[in-house]
Amino acid sequence: MKVTCICVAGLPGQPETNASVSGDVLTYGGTAFDLSEVPDGGFAEPEGAGHPFIGRIERINGELHVQLRWIYSDATAERVQPAVPPTFTVASGPVPDPIVRKSLTSEVEA
Repeated sequence: MKVTCICVAGLPGQPETNASVSGDVLTYGGTAFDLSEVPDGGFAEPEGAGHPFIGRIERINGELHVQLRWIYSDATAERVQPAVPPTFTVASGPVPDPIVRKSLTSEVEA
């Protein structure tokens, strides 16, 4: 699965995103989304509230492509994040954290 992370600073106290992939199932914040019904060469439009997807979910040459809203805390993140949304290919396991985090030394200096 190709996962593009659209990084968004969360509200104070809002939990940060964690996500993982197992085949065609994406688990986001503990909720599993089975995307196995998206046909090759086709797409799905997420509907309703409560889903983490931005835009279409597509399957291109057998691989799912999704864009996720990735919530992070300003308290642990650098002020400047990459301008280009990071994309990861994940077959199985956690989606890597795309956030540039503050180093321990910069927290001590502050």
